[in-house]
Amino acid sequence: MAHYALITLVIKDQEKLAAYLKVGGPAVAKHNGKAIAGGPDAQPLQTPHGETKGVVLQFPSAEHVTAWLNDPDLADIHALRNEAADTTILSLPQLA
Repeated sequence: MAHYALITLVIKDQEKLAAYLKVGGPAVAKHNGKAIAGGPDAQPLQTPHGETKGVVLQFPSAEHVTAWLNDPDLADIHALRNEAADTTILSLPQLA
């Protein structure tokens, strides 16, 4: 059953965010994930902590989400994301 990751980013550095957006998609695809909503054109409706962007990723399973986050080959990409923005990642199971 599909599993989702909801990622919210409170932007700290626009240049680093732009660099991350160039490599983030292939990093997700490496673990059979894909963006299904959001991205750089997301429109925040409430932003109590600053400029916020978000994306919903779909993976085949919770294990794929964990593998993506823990992949040592992607550590630099995850670090770039965290330098660009204060990041929250929620793992969301698909509702039956």
